[in-house]
Amino acid sequence: MLSFSLQINLRLILVSGKTKEFLFSPNDSAADIAKHVYDNWPMDWEEEQVSSPNILRLIYQGRFLHGNVTLGALKLPFGKTTVMHLVARETLPEPNSQGQRNREKTGESNCCVIL
Repeated sequence: MLSFSLQINLRLILVSGKTKEFLFSPNDSAADIAKHVYDNWPMDWEEEQVSSPNILRLIYQGRFLHGNVTLGALKLPFGKTTVMHLVARETLPEPNSQGQRNREKTGESNCCVIL
């Protein structure tokens, strides 16, 4: 069994703002985490219960994590708490596709004007 120092503490936040902490191995993938959370759904998250672990998505530092990404690959610190958001979403967005299309339509850019 892994000791606490070799595990990663994740604080998962729902859209509603409810949080719960879980311990995971660096070898656990985003899909493994979604399945574990689904199988151990916290009682105080009952209103947010989803129909399948396959629609649970993790967001870390503003990016959706694909199912095969492991915590070790993200180089998360052992024994410290890392915060991620947990959302229900059928599919992952294409990288930068929506933002790029919106900029093309409006002609806006992300640069700023300094006076």
